[in-house]
Order: sequence, then C-alpha cells, then structure tokens
Amino acid sequence: MKLLSAAGLIFFLTSCGAPKDVLYFQGVDWLTQDQITQMEQSYTSRICPDDMLTITVTAWDPSVVTPFNPPVWSYASQGEIAVTTSMQLHTYLVDSDGNIVFPVVGKVKAAGLSKQEFSAQLQEKISYYVKDAMVNVQIVNYRVTVIGEIARPGALTVQNERLTILDAIGRLGDLTINANRKNILIIRDNEGRKEFGRVDITNPQLFSSPYYYLRQNDLVYIEPNKPKQRNYNVTQSQTFVVSIVSTLLTTVSVITTVLVAVLK
Repeated sequence: MKLLSAAGLIFFLTSCGAPKDVLYFQGVDWLTQDQITQMEQSYTSRICPDDMLTITVTAWDPSVVTPFNPPVWSYASQGEIAVTTSMQLHTYLVDSDGNIVFPVVGKVKAAGLSKQEFSAQLQEKISYYVKDAMVNVQIVNYRVTVIGEIARPGALTVQNERLTILDAIGRLGDLTINANRKNILIIRDNEGRKEFGRVDITNPQLFSSPYYYLRQNDLVYIEPNKPKQRNYNVTQSQTFVVSIVSTLLTTVSVITTVLVAVLK
C-alpha cells in the first residue's frame, strides 16, 4: 500500500507539472496595466545586404519616370536580341557593401535604412530629374526559417515584412508536444555578425523581448524537451547494445561453423 501510495503521488505530481511546460503566456491575466505598457514595442524592418528589392517610381505623367522603371527583358537563346518584355517588376540586389545601382541615379546606399527612409532618399535624388515623383520600395525575399520540434519545419516567406515568433509558429502548425517552449533559440545575422537570443513563450515577458519580432533571414530552432532528449539517448543506447550483441552472435556463429567444418 505504501508503494502504491508513493507511485500515485509521483504520478499526480508529474501530471500536474507537465502543463507548466506546455501552456503559453502563464500569468498573463495577472499583469498590471503598467507591466502591459512596458511591453508595448514597435518594429520597423531595415534593409540588409543580400536583400532583393523592387522599386516603383510613379508620377502624374508616367512617361517621365520610364527611365526609372526598366522592364524585365527576355532574350533569344541564339543571341542578344530582345524578343519579349515582362510585366514583372525589376529587382535590385543589395550588395555586400549595402548598395544598389539604380537607373539614372547610380549607386545608392540602402542597407541599414527602413523602407520609408530609403524611399525618401531615392525620391530626393530623383527630384533632380522629375518633380513630385513617388517611390515605393518592397523587400521581396523577406523570409525566416523554423526548424526542430514544430509540426511543419521550413522557411516562411513574408509579404508584409512584419512577423512575430508567434505568427511563425502558428503558420507552421504549432509546436509539437515534445518542444521545449521555455528556451527557443533565434539565430540572427546582424550586419555580418551572428547574434543569438532565446525566448520563453510560456512567459508573458515574451512580448517585451527584442526577439519577439523576427527579422529577415532569422533562424528559429525549437529544441526537444528533457523527456524526449532522455528517450532519444536511451533509444540510441539500446540500438548500440543490440548492434554489439548482434555482431558478437554473428562472430560466434561464424567461428562455430568453421570449427565444426575443421573437426569433421
């Protein structure tokens, strides 16, 4: 009876403790208004090297901004003769120095600026040629990658350039039951330097974390929780033991076969 009681107590404690590692935003209902205010933050994406940009210049007279909106050409395989044009927008690669080469204007610094700041800079340069032109900039390769204990690991392409870690998890089908929700790793490329941050999505302080909003090219790793790690180690050990035993049995069998053949 004492053993049964102890086993029941252990089971009860384990079953009660498990949800603490699974539930999101624990204690959020008890946050004060001051605490909620401190969590408020905004995020503006900034252009980085290797970003692909589309830039559209518009004006009352479309013909005057034609030089700033080059068409995408297709070429015949036999030579350099243009055969078709595409309605697809021309893309500009931000080089390793953070610049793009824009028609008429030439080399322009883009990295480190928000889309609005870069648009204003381009608009000022274009104003020497066209008055009251409007510039629209979009980042077309804005994506993040999520791997590990998640339902559908993979890369997410983002259209609005504003993605939280919760958005990413939701779009990929949520975390598995084996995920460690308290120690999610974000690997970020910050101007050529690797930056590592961790978040706990069971804690409402997540909303004030600098890693709550993801940036382009972020890698999110969801590590397995302790029970799965232990189970994996046990499985690996069992597999190793079975392999060793199998090898020994095979060796003994071969030796026995040879001895029997020799003794005959």
